[in-house]
Amino acid sequence: MAVRLGARLMAVVAAVILLPVTAVLTGTPAAADTRVDNPYVAAQRYVDPWWSASAAAEPGGAAVADQPTGVWLDRVSLIEGTASSPGLLAHLNEAVVQDAFGSAPLTIQIVLDDLPDRNCTHPVSNGDFSVAADGLNRYRSEYVDPIAEILADPAYQRLRIVAIVEPDFLPGLLLPAATSRCAAVQASGAYPAALRYAVTRLHAVPNVYVYLDASHHGVAGHPDNFGRAADLLASIAGATGGQPSPVHGFTVNVAGYGALVEPYYNTQMGRPVKSSQWVAGNDYVDELSFAQAFRQRLIAAGFGSGIGMVIDTSRSGWGGPYRPARTSTSTDVNRFVDESRTDRRHSVGNWCNQAGAGLGARPAAIPAAGVDAYAWIKPPGVSDGASVNVTSPDGLLPDPMCDPTYVQGTVPSGALPYAPAAGQWFGPQFQQLLANAYPPL
Repeated sequence: MAVRLGARLMAVVAAVILLPVTAVLTGTPAAADTRVDNPYVAAQRYVDPWWSASAAAEPGGAAVADQPTGVWLDRVSLIEGTASSPGLLAHLNEAVVQDAFGSAPLTIQIVLDDLPDRNCTHPVSNGDFSVAADGLNRYRSEYVDPIAEILADPAYQRLRIVAIVEPDFLPGLLLPAATSRCAAVQASGAYPAALRYAVTRLHAVPNVYVYLDASHHGVAGHPDNFGRAADLLASIAGATGGQPSPVHGFTVNVAGYGALVEPYYNTQMGRPVKSSQWVAGNDYVDELSFAQAFRQRLIAAGFGSGIGMVIDTSRSGWGGPYRPARTSTSTDVNRFVDESRTDRRHSVGNWCNQAGAGLGARPAAIPAAGVDAYAWIKPPGVSDGASVNVTSPDGLLPDPMCDPTYVQGTVPSGALPYAPAAGQWFGPQFQQLLANAYPPL
């Protein structure tokens, strides 16, 4: 598929290379479409040709090289593009070209990920802005505004643009301040203010569908956080009494490794699994059950009943030879859980280049009740961060959790060795994801 896609695109690009992108749209541009309930339904899906080429170049990678993945804007420089990464305009222009080949609308997913003091719970931040250096205003003017202005270009009005806003910001607000940067974030109110600005500004573009991130079951599924997280999201999005909100839906497990479904144990099996070291008191052990329950709690918090959830399944497969095939018979709760769970991480908090992970459920629309889509928001094979103490060409610093020798307390990081900097292609990880895919390829 990747080879056919490349040949097809080359033919069109050769025909229009000297024309502005609006020339690809024949005749008078159509009026902007009214938003549909689910932008993933009855739609073509944008295939990132740069990611596709990397995937297809790996042995066996052609089997998934035609899958849609997210376009990440985790640096201001990626709006215009860098020497190693195409920018937003390049992706949107490519989406217009792909859209010309089909009668159905084309859905493209873009990810905004550059909050001031982004990922403050991590020891190392690799964002552009700091709360202490006018980060909130700079986030608005240097990051959100340029993105919104590009998306509003009439050349792109035929596209369904899914804007995924700020993955995994919730831990920085819900959890006790783990770092001085988290303390500054919580005291400043910068996250809620920045998010309100982003979702409102993006929603003003008629063909943009805003999905605000809701973290993952390991954080927001815990009973101490479940209701607080829903109420906080409702406050950010201005949701009251089911009235219209600039937020179309929510994403979970973005760039994460949480199992979509744990088939061999759950919190209702008659064993005190919540007391196990792995579950640690959580009410949920997988992303689907969490997403469906959290959606209902969001509706109770004030969102309309039409909101949908999108689950990132790009690296949630956990197949391969170490996948359990049945429920454990052990009477020890910790052994029971460890022998039954498919998620093989040392901790649900481990997030960087996890050893043993596999490709998860393939992207699909309406795969379950209340779920708009399973999506590969994180492009499989793209590194989460460097495993050695190096600085990438884009100036990104490594995080200790990406070091396979790092232990946080008593918990190993579980990271793969020899990983390149965040955002760079990591061939050995992609090969592992292929080998451990579940469902198998």
